[in-house]
Amino acid sequence: MIVDIIMPKMGESITEGTILEWRKKVGEAIKKDELFLEIGTDKVDSEIPSTDAGILIEICAEVNEIVEVGKVIARIETDENAVGEINSPSSTKSETPKSESKVEVKKSPTSPSVERPTILEKFSGKKFFTPVVMKLAQSHNLSMDVLNQIRGSGRGGRVSKKDILNYLDKPSVAVEKSQNIPPVILDRGESTEEMGHMRKLIAEHMRKSLDTSTHVYLATEVNMTPIMDFMGIHSDRFFQQEQFKLTVTPFIIMACVQALKSFPEMNASLDGTTIHYHKHLNIGMAVAIEKGLMVPTLQKCEEKNFLGLCRNVNDIAKRTRSKQISPDELQGSTFSITNFGVFNVTLGLPIINQPNVGILGIGTIRKRPVVIESESGDSIGIRSIMMLSLGFDHRLVDGAGGSQFIDKLRHALESFDLENLF
Repeated sequence: MIVDIIMPKMGESITEGTILEWRKKVGEAIKKDELFLEIGTDKVDSEIPSTDAGILIEICAEVNEIVEVGKVIARIETDENAVGEINSPSSTKSETPKSESKVEVKKSPTSPSVERPTILEKFSGKKFFTPVVMKLAQSHNLSMDVLNQIRGSGRGGRVSKKDILNYLDKPSVAVEKSQNIPPVILDRGESTEEMGHMRKLIAEHMRKSLDTSTHVYLATEVNMTPIMDFMGIHSDRFFQQEQFKLTVTPFIIMACVQALKSFPEMNASLDGTTIHYHKHLNIGMAVAIEKGLMVPTLQKCEEKNFLGLCRNVNDIAKRTRSKQISPDELQGSTFSITNFGVFNVTLGLPIINQPNVGILGIGTIRKRPVVIESESGDSIGIRSIMMLSLGFDHRLVDGAGGSQFIDKLRHALESFDLENLF
């Protein structure tokens, strides 16, 4: 039985996806739940498992092609007997499978007829052409010999609709020169290549944010000594209990919750001149992944206790890095944080994650000599110091409001109630 593989619905607001990579070629076997395709949306890139086991007999969408949700993108033959007939040498001269009948073409004095390739031809050394390409070739009376001479821009030299149109416009160029655009090697060891799908999305979103929001930045130092001492004492017990490491991120999120409750304008968004104050505190957490960055959302942080936040942070970071996050989980943030301190960076000025009006940057924690003031006099002591930076949209938040917000954060972290956290 031939099974249609359709473009999956990746989220409530997702209506189309881009084919990024086919992990299987036509003629190759696929196991059920095997990852055989990568799809990109405007939110996330996802690896797609096969719904059935069988042989991939047709690919209906080229790499970089944008396809609507629900459209057929590939077909799999699941019948073992049919697969056996396809691979049998004796079947090559018997008869054409009923499902692959020839396409009738009106003959012209100068052009031979065009035949649709059989399933057997798909698995041979000959090129495979999609139904879209065959229909276009039929309408322009292009023979199979001509089609086999056209070099394609798709994966493995696959001929696409664009390649056919290029041939019709400039036949000699389209045949002699491939439309592929590989990395160009330049002198002095330099090279160029096209941006990947995720990099393009990041570039577009960051440029849009700079064009939308009036960015202003503030920074402050935070004494993290009590929290770091607490983590040093209780990290082993926490790991034995939860089976993942205790980090500073949940502490910072809890401090953000306190500050956002006191400054609702930092938990808002702007639509033109309309201010939308959000009911829940949904904090976007930047997660670095291979060749990119994603910002999944921790929903309703005001309803979670410390242990709940720890589990939520670990789960969502783990699923993001393993490409198991859904597009819906990458939406709805009302405030964002990004931790470049994990890369040993002291201070950074992050770009606001739209449509938020604020983003918190977390620097690395370093032990430093600091002046300790007391009633008995000043002294020098070693303290664990962290730099926090706050980027905010000056269209809505003024310098005074931003300063008060980041100072509230500092105070919440330095006076954290560390009793009975877990």
